[in-house]
Amino acid sequence: MPIDIIVCIKQVPDPEYFDKITLDSATGTIRRTGIPVITNPADRHAVEEALRIREEFGGSVTVLTMGPPQARKSIDEALAMGADRGALLCDQVFAGADTLSTAYILSGGINLIGRYDLILCGNETVDGSTGQVPAQLSEFLGLPHTTHARRIDMIDDRRAVIERVVENGYLRVEMELPAVVAVLKRINTYRLPTVMGIMEASQKEVLELGCSACESLGMNSCDMGLEGSPTRVAEVFESPQRRRVEMLTGEPQEIAKQLVRRLHQLDAL
Repeated sequence: MPIDIIVCIKQVPDPEYFDKITLDSATGTIRRTGIPVITNPADRHAVEEALRIREEFGGSVTVLTMGPPQARKSIDEALAMGADRGALLCDQVFAGADTLSTAYILSGGINLIGRYDLILCGNETVDGSTGQVPAQLSEFLGLPHTTHARRIDMIDDRRAVIERVVENGYLRVEMELPAVVAVLKRINTYRLPTVMGIMEASQKEVLELGCSACESLGMNSCDMGLEGSPTRVAEVFESPQRRRVEMLTGEPQEIAKQLVRRLHQLDAL
């Protein structure tokens, strides 16, 4: 029972450089110039889970991302891990998309790719951390979905049992396929690309799809990118920090006593 899987991935700013990120006050979007980028960590685990399912049941793994031309690097990384092919949704029309517009565009990319039995995503991205795209994507595709998945057990090519994390435990959910599943990082330990995998990646197919390809499905460009985003950043401002510093000196025990007395004086205790 071969299972064809599409994995939605995203290229994000490297968290190590988050303190260097600035916002464009006019558009409310992130200025990415000069900030190193990586594949969203949870998305790497989604690719790994897809590869494990393919290794057990057969089928194919296609990675899909929306972004500027440099987002091709994340696709190449997934291909080097073992994915079969990739697709890049790249068009200036897509720029500035919020989660809803992003999900809309991704749904077009998925429909352009064609047949699939399962769609995997990372549970959330480190830049936006909304966790909204998987659910929105399932709505555009008319598919069931679940999030916070820590385990996926395939019953056959039509059904799967998902363990999803909830407060103080987990739920076991049986789902009809095709479906959208958003996975947590704890679901597995992802593999690193091998030298052979990197060499083979250059020979694999990568589709490049733009706005016109989505429009061929009857999609409206007015619902894409910044123009099609119902949520906007209303204002960007810097919050001034005013702090008064007091240095305490002496032996540790004496400093502790001074600190307690000062906190009492400030009504902080």
